[in-house]
Amino acid sequence: MNINEHLILTIDLGTSGPKVSVYNAHTDLIDSSFETNLVILKEHGGAEQDTTEWTQSITKAYQTIKARGLFNPKHIKAVNVTAQWSGTVPVDQDGNALMNAIIWMDSRGAEYAHEVTNGLIKVDGYSVFKMLKWVKLTGGGPTKSGKDSISHILFLKNKMPEIYTKAYKFLEPKDFLNAWVSGRICSSFDSITVHWVTDNRDISNIKYSDDLLKMAGVEREKLPDLLPPNSIVGKVSKAFAQAFELDEECVVVSGSPDTHSAAIGSGAVHDFEPHLYIGTSSWLLAHVPFKKTDLLHNMGCIPSSIPGKYLLMNEQECAGNNLNFLKNNILFPKDELNDEDAPKDFYKQLDKMADRIPAGSEGLVYLPWLYGERSPVDDHYARGGFYNMSLNHTRAHFARAIFEGVAFNSRWLLGYAEKMMGQQCKAVRFIGGGANSAVWCQIFADVFNRPIHQVCDPVHANSKGSALLAAVAMKWIEYKDISTLSKVENVYEPNPANKALYDDRFNTFVKIYNRNKSIFHKLNK
Repeated sequence: MNINEHLILTIDLGTSGPKVSVYNAHTDLIDSSFETNLVILKEHGGAEQDTTEWTQSITKAYQTIKARGLFNPKHIKAVNVTAQWSGTVPVDQDGNALMNAIIWMDSRGAEYAHEVTNGLIKVDGYSVFKMLKWVKLTGGGPTKSGKDSISHILFLKNKMPEIYTKAYKFLEPKDFLNAWVSGRICSSFDSITVHWVTDNRDISNIKYSDDLLKMAGVEREKLPDLLPPNSIVGKVSKAFAQAFELDEECVVVSGSPDTHSAAIGSGAVHDFEPHLYIGTSSWLLAHVPFKKTDLLHNMGCIPSSIPGKYLLMNEQECAGNNLNFLKNNILFPKDELNDEDAPKDFYKQLDKMADRIPAGSEGLVYLPWLYGERSPVDDHYARGGFYNMSLNHTRAHFARAIFEGVAFNSRWLLGYAEKMMGQQCKAVRFIGGGANSAVWCQIFADVFNRPIHQVCDPVHANSKGSALLAAVAMKWIEYKDISTLSKVENVYEPNPANKALYDDRFNTFVKIYNRNKSIFHKLNK
């Protein structure tokens, strides 16, 4: 087999936009291009994106790499999509979107999540009897934040009944794109989980639960048919083949949520090997051999994209987005006081500034909750801020404090994840845009007190994982090959001199939240 005549097209739809890439059969990257998408924020916690912008920006990114001439489109044998998870797209029978996509940030369904999980005997706001059933069957349950797909659907049912009635199916973003690419409307075991209406006890035969559908108040016919993870959906549609100049025999793989593909692309595919992702949002996940739930800290073990394995799941709402906020809303906003763009090397300069500030930011502490939080606290009222500012603090201090604040938040999550796994992690693989920062890598190593393994080309971990899964589906490689095909570029060892300081600052970080959560709730209801 000529690996360069057996190519994989991956589509990685993140919140900030799609990354379109082409890999060879050994999952070496040939070319890639990125386009940006807008997030439409609405009242009462709404967050949407235009699905037409999704498909147009994907097409534009593909045309960019095709024009560079580094590959022959006719050699593409498989297309695999990974995408932002926990979103909802109502579609008609032809797979056309009936409105904007409701994305993972949207909390407008919180009151309906409360309604379906409420009961007479409650623990932390959940009906004991309802949650016992949810946890038994799914490994988790609807979160109070209202940011799960099931809450989006209930929001539409109650607030936009005309859309709910008209909808043929409600699809995850990945599944919407698969319908666009293949013409087939379906989902996969690993994608459907956050609807919280499937029986996941038999990991090889996941199916909808009539009891859970009734509890949630959603009709089965509104949800797509299910396939095992990493299945062949079918061939590309004639329209897609023509638009992308592909051979009509090119196949479509079922794809995976971004969290799942990132876990593959990180190379952390063995049990209890965690990876940390820092992009717009963040998570710290690990494959595990069991199904467990930590409802109080919004974590659960759900079906992974590797058959027979579970993935310990969680999510933190704002990570790298805090740096975007610093750039766009504080340092370089377009307003009456400024009309200049941020320098093109803004993030590299930010690294330099943060690096010259000592550990602990000379007492400055940052809270990264700009859009509420999911894990380890499920609190959509939580908000960000700088604490303990003084006249001695500079922009460089604010930059380092943001790096440290995100790391403290991840350490908070790490503690509960390790407790759930029943063991301490020996090292953590680091991926996403944040992993490009050597300064941030070292801060995470010091704050975690664990070695940080910076994965090669960490920004492409999602699409790399998607390519690896496609190569397995095409039988070009096996699952056991994945860990050797995702390499580590650098290892950052924790600095013992910073351990006591960061232990103290982490404890202070958690205390600030606990002492202010009632204020957050009062101000943001």
